[in-house]
Amino acid sequence: MFTKILIANRGEIACRVIKTARAMGIATVAVYSDADKDALHVSMADEAVAIGPAAAAQSYLVMDKIISTCKATGAEAVHPGYGFLSEREAFAIALQEAGIVFIGPNAKAIAAMGDKIQSKKAAAAAGVTTVPGYLGEIKDEDHAVKIAKQIGFPVMIKASAGGGGKGMRIAWAVDEVAEGFNSSRSEAKSSFGDERIFIEKFIENPRHIEIQVLGDKHGNIVHLGERECSIQRRNQKVIEEAPSPLLDEATRKKMGAQAIALAQAVDYDSAGTVEFVAGQDKSFYFLEMNTRLQVEHPVTELITGIDLVEQMIRVAAGEKLSLKQKDVRLSGWSVETRIYAEDPYRNFLPSIGRLVRYRPPSEGTVDGLTVRNDTGVYDGGEISMYYDPMIAKLVTHAPTRLEAIDCQAEALDAFTIDGIAHNIPFLTALMQHKRWREGELSTGFIAEEYPDGFSPRVPEGVELHILAAVATAIDHLTNMRRRQITQQMSGSAVSFAATRIVHLGEARQKVHVEGPMEGPTKVTLFDDDGSESDVLELAARWWPGDPVWSGLVADRDVSVQVRPILNGHQLSFRGISLAAYVYTQRETELAALMPEKIIPDTSNLLLCPMPGLVKTIHVETGQEIKAGDALCVVEAMKMENILRAERDGTISVIKAAEGDNLAVDAIIMEFG
Repeated sequence: MFTKILIANRGEIACRVIKTARAMGIATVAVYSDADKDALHVSMADEAVAIGPAAAAQSYLVMDKIISTCKATGAEAVHPGYGFLSEREAFAIALQEAGIVFIGPNAKAIAAMGDKIQSKKAAAAAGVTTVPGYLGEIKDEDHAVKIAKQIGFPVMIKASAGGGGKGMRIAWAVDEVAEGFNSSRSEAKSSFGDERIFIEKFIENPRHIEIQVLGDKHGNIVHLGERECSIQRRNQKVIEEAPSPLLDEATRKKMGAQAIALAQAVDYDSAGTVEFVAGQDKSFYFLEMNTRLQVEHPVTELITGIDLVEQMIRVAAGEKLSLKQKDVRLSGWSVETRIYAEDPYRNFLPSIGRLVRYRPPSEGTVDGLTVRNDTGVYDGGEISMYYDPMIAKLVTHAPTRLEAIDCQAEALDAFTIDGIAHNIPFLTALMQHKRWREGELSTGFIAEEYPDGFSPRVPEGVELHILAAVATAIDHLTNMRRRQITQQMSGSAVSFAATRIVHLGEARQKVHVEGPMEGPTKVTLFDDDGSESDVLELAARWWPGDPVWSGLVADRDVSVQVRPILNGHQLSFRGISLAAYVYTQRETELAALMPEKIIPDTSNLLLCPMPGLVKTIHVETGQEIKAGDALCVVEAMKMENILRAERDGTISVIKAAEGDNLAVDAIIMEFG
């Protein structure tokens, strides 16, 4: 077994590998760019070595720097994580030539499967069902259009060396092919250093299901069941689960058998994933094979009890797999959400900056429910514009799917992040979505269910009562504390009662509250006619200043995000986010007289929606434009974003230039 390994990656996956290596008694070496000098993986590792500037192409992607660091530190092996060099055949070969072990598959398997075009040819030869498409390299725009017409729309335009949703576009008509081709090729070049593109048929209303395989260097290969990754946005996975709610045991066996057949065909000898696109009728077609550890591997670990990173290390060290296919047992259900630095209220645009507050939920297993948080950040850390926007992966496990979903929702409610925008409100809303909870999924789920973008859920019924009661309890405790400080009352056992009007967004709820400062609080809610509608008893573990109100509401465990605002609190719960004010009757009457703040008109401006680099300006001053015309391309966190005109007009002023680094809401151009 190795005594020291180097992790050629950053962020949460580097931290994840370090944890397993530490448990195995293996020393670790981290590498870091200038932007990551204060990163969590740097402090977690036994050693850390700087390898260059912030840009990945000058640091994490430079093979010579990784190899020289191995030699300087005495690292015997390299775990590549995912992304960066993890699927580079040349990297595996270079390590081998340097006498360093690559903790991943052999170079030939990477070559056969890492290239999306060649992998489809290999899959077809191995008898694996494949998606119709053109497996040659696409030369230019005209060639792309010709091939797309032959295949028939819609088509998927994909980077041959792609992964993680990068370099992928769907073209529904011929006029979308050229733009999709150029965007995919540009994104592929910047992310993978390989601009080759291929085109295949896009299966409508598909599901994305993948099989985890594990092989050793002695010819043994098993599969560890499936994961469903159908909840995607821009081809980027958002939620993963294991097993899939679609599959039955017979289909699982068929998919597993095909995955193993493909792995055997290329002598696969590590952890890898065979991805399929599946129809709602359980038909399935080979999509690609990822010759690396997947982002979503934790859900498989939780339903199988197998540490995939440990298995990768043991296999790389030459050990035989300790399990046979008959030993693999799937237990319970696991759900993973990817927490990203992005603003769900602004079309999920990237967000960067300092994590003023980062408080994840408690990890561990209680009453058969497990919470796990894989992360690479910390309180006070920074989210950089140079890398993937992932903050953490929150994973839950329970005996049943709905229990795992509810556990996930509770954990998300307890997850506090301040300082940057993040997608937790969207994720918590998804956990309540009827279609998601019923398992009626497809890769078009988000586009179909949120065609106009995401906005907070509107509270009603039980959720409205919970929020009204929590807002009342917060106000009640705060007022009692003030009275104690000003000596208007003494002793925490003194009870106080009052009638209030709770303002929850547009809703108004009359309540009566009573109870001591330390102890249960009783909140009575009234209908508009003055009759009692509900009586809730709250037992809280909250104190003014805490970011999360956590406690029992009528014997139900509840966590609500609490952020102070002028005269009230901003509450977030189950995808609901609203301002809560608790007023007396007179204060309610006076609040109705307050003038509303007028939002300034910015309709004649194109504002940069996220911090990013201006890659291309498509227009010039004085040019007339039509709604939908591409105006410019802004790159942020390795993704290219095309900004389009929302209405007809004329370009009067262009204030940004190609190559400019812009802050959020910076003016790019003005319209006449």
